[in-house]
Amino acid sequence: MPETEIDKLDRKILTALQADGRASNVELAAQVHLSAPQCFRRVRALEERGVLRGYRALVQPEALGLGVMAYVSLNIDGGQFGRVREIERDIRAFPQILECHTVSGDSDYLLKVVARDLRSLSQFLTDQLMQVPGVDDVRSMICLEEVKAPSPLPVDL
Repeated sequence: MPETEIDKLDRKILTALQADGRASNVELAAQVHLSAPQCFRRVRALEERGVLRGYRALVQPEALGLGVMAYVSLNIDGGQFGRVREIERDIRAFPQILECHTVSGDSDYLLKVVARDLRSLSQFLTDQLMQVPGVDDVRSMICLEEVKAPSPLPVDL
């Protein structure tokens, strides 16, 4: 998405929504010093322009028995680059993969993967991810401790 014009009021709205995505329109309007109808129009415009991509609840992984988080670097076999979009589709289909980014450097992709334990992570990597046609090299880094949780985007940089 190309950079879009976001004014000071939009930035206040974005900051407030990142802090509490469940705030009612009336609460949000009071927080950013707008009338409720003005606030509603601005939020709707941010949604329509794709600036606000959605609203989600943050769930503690351990509460679901997901005790292992890993970053996995992945390379595609050089002869398979013609299938890159198919490989990406396969990657998107795995619920264990929370994020996937193309990257520069030694790897083609960096994945954020969640698993119940080390054994289930190993099974996923070996029995599923490495079986995707075109996946060549997979290396994992196990997260030992979360030092900083996923954070809101800085809206004033």
